[in-house]
Amino acid sequence: MLKIPRTLHDAIIEHARRDAPIEACGYLAGVLDVAGVVGAHFPLTNIDASAEHFSFDPAEQFAAFKEAGKQGMKLIACYHSHPATPARPSAEDIKLAYDPNISYIIVSLAKETPVVKSFRIKGGQVEIEEIEVLP
Repeated sequence: MLKIPRTLHDAIIEHARRDAPIEACGYLAGVLDVAGVVGAHFPLTNIDASAEHFSFDPAEQFAAFKEAGKQGMKLIACYHSHPATPARPSAEDIKLAYDPNISYIIVSLAKETPVVKSFRIKGGQVEIEEIEVLP
């Protein structure tokens, strides 16, 4: 289970809305000794500037990794948005899910109310992961 404070949950939705119609992307970090609890949000630039796929800016990606470490955290989730499609991994999302130890979050803006879902992806197999939004 992934536990996300409401402020960070809302921040990734806002990032998705701000970057639409292109896919927004970023990382969530968690405290090293507290499994699954999100403590920081790192919005990144989609250098592909595409509505159908994303690539992180490598310099921003490295900076997020370093900053998480400085804060006593590690990267525990990668997120991106689907501006016009449901919150489920595409074939490309599954193919590019290289790290089986992190969560993959998708924010769908396909309907009026955004939908946020989390997945664990390992060896091409997708499992939905429960999200608890903390007050």
